[in-house]
Amino acid sequence: MGTSDAGTTAEPEHPTTSLGGMELPEETLADLQRRLRRIEGQVRGIQHMLEVGRDCRELVTQIAAANKALEQVGFVLVAAGLTWCLDDPERSAAAGYELADVQRMFLKLA
Repeated sequence: MGTSDAGTTAEPEHPTTSLGGMELPEETLADLQRRLRRIEGQVRGIQHMLEVGRDCRELVTQIAAANKALEQVGFVLVAAGLTWCLDDPERSAAAGYELADVQRMFLKLA
């Protein structure tokens, strides 16, 4: 963040939200929320498929799709965290997110 001529702190170029100290762009968080709502709908659909006795192959296909979508949420989250760490390593380290920590989070998903 820079300062203006009047000595006041400038607003960040892109608004961010803190997740336990990790600053992520609000648009990334909104994207993650949209993805999770979509996954929630997929899971409800799977539950309904079970209730009505749909074919096992169809169920497995839908479960695989929901699982893949959830993995993507994790990757988007960790990618945003890696970007934050690389953009501001001192601040991210001060918040308890060394680059190595975020890399370990990525490996948990891989």
